[in-house]
Amino acid sequence: QVQLEESGGGSVQAGGSLRLSCVASGPYYRSYVMGWFRQVPGKEREGVAALDSNGHTNYGDSAKGRFTVSKDNAKNALYLQMNSLEPEDTAMYYCAHTGLAVLHNSAKSLASVIGLKSSEYKHWGQGTQVTVSS
Repeated sequence: QVQLEESGGGSVQAGGSLRLSCVASGPYYRSYVMGWFRQVPGKEREGVAALDSNGHTNYGDSAKGRFTVSKDNAKNALYLQMNSLEPEDTAMYYCAHTGLAVLHNSAKSLASVIGLKSSEYKHWGQGTQVTVSS
């Protein structure tokens, strides 16, 4: 069972930046995706960014050009650098891990095919709140 712990959320004014961190513990998988999702009460969970075990990334439309996902394999950590934050970015942010993920007969990356699909993820953190004020 992969366990995930997020940190780094908080309150910031519009235009500001935050860096979210997610530390993973538990089994190692050679092929996987880790992602960031966010959710506002009453709305569906939205895929923000994903990074797979081969280093490929995928971003949701709201994150492109403003957010950057990265990882530190030595620390088993996933990061989300969020710049130019807007009030619309206010949400609970979740880190997620697919467990073992494999594509068969596909030239595309794991991140591009399943990275932003919440249904593909088996393990979830508790979430960290991000609040952006205008």
